[in-house]
Amino acid sequence: MNKISHKGIVERIDDGCVVVRIKQTSACAACKVAGHCSAAESKEKLITVKSKQQAAKRKVGEEVTVAMSAENGRRAVIVAFILPFIIMVAVLVACISMKCSEPMAALASIASIAVYYLLVFFFNKKLERKFAFIIEN
Repeated sequence: MNKISHKGIVERIDDGCVVVRIKQTSACAACKVAGHCSAAESKEKLITVKSKQQAAKRKVGEEVTVAMSAENGRRAVIVAFILPFIIMVAVLVACISMKCSEPMAALASIASIAVYYLLVFFFNKKLERKFAFIIEN
């Protein structure tokens, strides 16, 4: 199974959840001259793994590997970026084809994105279950 995995350190353990701090780096951040290049970047992120079993056997400061299936990663990209883009373009084209003014069409397409992300916010719990990380080791 193809996986997306990151090594991280257990930051804290809260009520059946393990919070892991990972360092997400761009492909060129590991380059020897990355310090002299503005393209290199890295960010620290917190990943929450909901598992009472893992919470019981982990300790703060322990190094772990968190993983998600590559298929779920692709689905997350579709939900976060591709669907909103398609919706925005579709609303923009529909408004222009209905002879709306360009500013109105632009506002309608932006409003459609706001509604989309509001729906994503309301379905957050369901999405969290679908796009869950696991601890491998």
